[in-house]
Amino acid sequence: MKFTQVLSFALIAGTLTLTSCKDEEKEQMEAEKLEMEQRTADSLAMEEEKMMERDAMAVTVGGAKMYPDMTIVENASKADNLTTLVAAVQAAGLVETLNSEGPFTVFAPTNDAFAALPAGTVDTLLKPENKETLSGILTYHVVSGNVDAASLIQMIEENNGKATLTTVNGGALTAAVVDGQVVLTDAKGGKSTVVIADVKQSNGVVHAVNAVLMPAK
Repeated sequence: MKFTQVLSFALIAGTLTLTSCKDEEKEQMEAEKLEMEQRTADSLAMEEEKMMERDAMAVTVGGAKMYPDMTIVENASKADNLTTLVAAVQAAGLVETLNSEGPFTVFAPTNDAFAALPAGTVDTLLKPENKETLSGILTYHVVSGNVDAASLIQMIEENNGKATLTTVNGGALTAAVVDGQVVLTDAKGGKSTVVIADVKQSNGVVHAVNAVLMPAK
């Protein structure tokens, strides 16, 4: 009888111990699951915060957001009003250059700016045989370095109302402030106004302009 009682107690104790172990394992698994869920939630919250910060730094051009962690070409390729410029950059073989480290300051003509050129001009420039001429025109819109609007206006003020910018193709642009806007004058006397300033890129800055600038040659 005593043996039977001892055996019963042992079985009960064993069952309780086993149940206790299973409960502990279950609690541990639930705790680990909760911890993993919390980490996932925290990670998602951080990602969302980063995306919001990124969006806050973006500038909208042609209906698309231009992000400062993307290159000049990457951003321009998204803008509906810069499609002609992007096509021209591709035809001139300048994609690699404008995707490189730089930094570059680009005065980017909008589609309307290209459309204002004499009929047939853009189609002619995009032909392979005119690649050199097209490249010369496009690089006339590019200045080495990172020249934001504040820096450009300071240069203008320090030089009696006019600043000369040396472009990548070796030509010069004259910048002035007219009625509160920065206006560029090209080698042929043509004028182009900055319509969207300080579109920051990972390799420089872009200022959208409303007319195509023409070099001397």
